[in-house]
Amino acid sequence: MVDGIAGRMPSMPAPHPAEFRQRAVALARTGGKTIAQLAKDLSISESCLRNWLAQADADDGGNNTERLTSTEKQELAVLRRRNHQLEMENEILKRAAAYFARENILPK
Repeated sequence: MVDGIAGRMPSMPAPHPAEFRQRAVALARTGGKTIAQLAKDLSISESCLRNWLAQADADDGGNNTERLTSTEKQELAVLRRRNHQLEMENEILKRAAAYFARENILPK
């Protein structure tokens, strides 16, 4: 039995608040402790803290052009949802056109 219910996978932990992430990044940038030690002190994984640092660098206009800024990620998510909606609408119109085309071809 997992998580109290048979067959249910454990849920993902809730994301850390933005303020916590910002303070962790600020602490990491001061260089007082290694990334590994700071991550251990904050009870997060080292890779998590490194990801937060990389994202903060991208958001601050860093040289890392491989990572999207948070604003760009939000915009991309909106555009993907809109694209999916338009693809569904297009499919509906194709089916409707095919239906009405068949209806007009049949002999009377």
